Amino acid sequence: MAKSKAREATEEILETLGDFTSKENWDKFFTLRGAGDSFEWYAEWPELRDTLFSQLPSSSSTSPIQILVPGCGSSRLSEHVYDAGFKHITNVDFSKVIVSDMLRRYVRSRPEMRWRVMDMTELQFADESFDVILDKGGLDALMEPELGPQLGSKYLKEVKRVLKSGGKFLCLTLAESHVLGLLFSEFRFGWESSVHAIPHKPSNNSSFQTFMVSMVKQKLGAINSIKASFDCSSVNCNAKQVYATVKAVENENNIRNQYSSGDDILYSLQDLQLGAVGSVKELLPGRRCHLILGEEGTSVYGYKAVLLDARQQSEPYLYHCGIFLVPKTRAHEWLFTSEEGQWCIVESSKAARLILVFLDSSHALASMDVIQKDLSPLVKNLAPGETEDTAQIPFMMANDGIKERNIVRKVTSPVTGPIVVEDVIYENASGDEASLAPSDIKIFRRLTFERSLGLVQSEALLTRDSASSPNKDKKKNSSLPKSSKKRGKKKNDSGTLLDGPKGDLKINHSSLASSYHSGIISGFALVASSLDIASLSGEKVKTIIIGLGAGLLPMFLHKCLPFLEIEVAELDPIILDLAREYFNFAEDKQLKVHVGDGIKYIQDNNMVGYSEDTKNEENIPKSNELTDDGSKTNCAANGSKSSRLKILIIDADSSDLSSGLTCPPADFVEETFLLSARDFLSQGGLFIINLVSRSSTIREMVVSRLKTVFHHLFSLQLEEDVNEVLIASPMGTSIDIDRFPESVAKLQNLMKFPVADTEIDLKRLQCLQ
Repeated sequence: MAKSKAREATEEILETLGDFTSKENWDKFFTLRGAGDSFEWYAEWPELRDTLFSQLPSSSSTSPIQILVPGCGSSRLSEHVYDAGFKHITNVDFSKVIVSDMLRRYVRSRPEMRWRVMDMTELQFADESFDVILDKGGLDALMEPELGPQLGSKYLKEVKRVLKSGGKFLCLTLAESHVLGLLFSEFRFGWESSVHAIPHKPSNNSSFQTFMVSMVKQKLGAINSIKASFDCSSVNCNAKQVYATVKAVENENNIRNQYSSGDDILYSLQDLQLGAVGSVKELLPGRRCHLILGEEGTSVYGYKAVLLDARQQSEPYLYHCGIFLVPKTRAHEWLFTSEEGQWCIVESSKAARLILVFLDSSHALASMDVIQKDLSPLVKNLAPGETEDTAQIPFMMANDGIKERNIVRKVTSPVTGPIVVEDVIYENASGDEASLAPSDIKIFRRLTFERSLGLVQSEALLTRDSASSPNKDKKKNSSLPKSSKKRGKKKNDSGTLLDGPKGDLKINHSSLASSYHSGIISGFALVASSLDIASLSGEKVKTIIIGLGAGLLPMFLHKCLPFLEIEVAELDPIILDLAREYFNFAEDKQLKVHVGDGIKYIQDNNMVGYSEDTKNEENIPKSNELTDDGSKTNCAANGSKSSRLKILIIDADSSDLSSGLTCPPADFVEETFLLSARDFLSQGGLFIINLVSRSSTIREMVVSRLKTVFHHLFSLQLEEDVNEVLIASPMGTSIDIDRFPESVAKLQNLMKFPVADTEIDLKRLQCLQ
């Protein structure tokens, strides 16, 4: 009867608690119970002892174990642990009533044990102060279902902060689903976890099973499966509760297995904050991970992103953290989708940490201001260093530096897709554009393909006069690489220069606006002597260009070097129509266009050349044969395959930008085509490729194949562009390797336009073979 009344009294006191997170309620609870009384939540000491001791590390006089008991209440747990030899125990509770009572109770009998009035969600200890944190029901008390996980999360953050590396968090809990859900997710990365069932004596009147969850602090980023030391058949208490715990462990292990199974999994912002790839507050050079931002209603939109910590570099960073927005129209490009391409962006951004954010169709109607406002609080959590110390995080985006733009024509081709012809005025990097007269401001006409918005296919200078005299200052902006211009938003406001009359604007075919075209022509200097001989003898030098674009390169060559016999192979007839209509391209007997596949065109030329040379071989004197050392005697006048100079230029872009090879298409660097090109050139001529690839691996592959097929190989890396001009020649060709200055001068004399327009520069020419 006495026990029944005591139990009723206890239940009556418990009813005073109501909210287990209220300090006032706990003060009232402990006051009603009176001083000197103990109250045990969950398991008693005899049941708990063996399991607890199996998890406590060994203590020694030289290295005593520091134990923290948060939310200690009036439990005798600390007393028992102290008596077992663990003297350095710190007990905290936010109830001043119970801390005062416990201090009076143990101040003499257990003098080394400390007691502090403290909120367990705001621990006033230094980082990594404790070897063990022993929680008996504290987390459960904070996890009121109506209040959500906020207090529990705050408490566990403090637990992780004050626990030493290698230390243990031992949590005695009833293992309710919402408690385990928080525990398992918070300690998912960088912790070794196990779950133990506390033995339950049949005489115990409790209908609930107590569990001990053990968490060992390891290196952030490591992920381990949870070990369970029990199963449903081994626990004789509340089968439903035990089964739910077993299933919770299984489900969490499935999640952890998914994280550890692949390199490119999508982490959440919370995953990164929990240490999925190490501490996000620290810079780890070379770290790269995929993540999602804005999930679970934390923002208006959701985003896929890639976090990259810059590799070690000698130059200082301009930004500690930067955001690079990738529009949907460019998200498929190699530069943004491949790891190698992404590192290129990191390097050019000058940011210690760069977060690439990929926009998709869900962001189509949102302005950049709205997106930046939505992203700002999310990315702030990903900046290295402390939040209050971080500088402003810049937002970057693919930009083309265009001041004004006017769309002249948009058309969709079944071969190429959407094509744009536009007139543009670029921003002046020097900032003195306002001082220029309207007639001095340069206007360019561009041809761009929507499939590769990061690449300007062709660009021509527009002039207001007859363009009979060359423009000696053709470079519009030295800080803007022509080959890698990006489209910006349209700035065609009323009253701009592009709105005015354009009847007097004409394409200036005596000026090359694309620097890589100048690079191609620079390569001609390698055979300047042969070109000079052809010009003097009246011989036409057959020149084939694969890829018409706007027709600017063939038109320039046709006017500048009239002894060239130029044939262009272009796959798309619409490109030819646009070149004629908007870029003043015109054919004649020495400049012709063939619509069709460029590879087949070269193969067909080989067959024709072979047939013609077979007829001529009977009339070629023996003296014109190759000598033993691979050189040839003079036989230019005979026009034979072994003597006639030819030039083959590949200036076409790839439709598959995800491959990492922007120019040319991959088929043009396959060995089979390279062999056809060599056969076409025979023993004389140049094979020139406009190569655009940010991938060093792909570039090396192309160079290796060219070295295998050709005898000579040169590279001209353009100073500002991603373009590289590769110039190859077959065995036996007379290359002016040792006479570059003389060769440049000889080529300049052959050209009808001054050197300033062609920028012949072989200083950056590198001999690869």
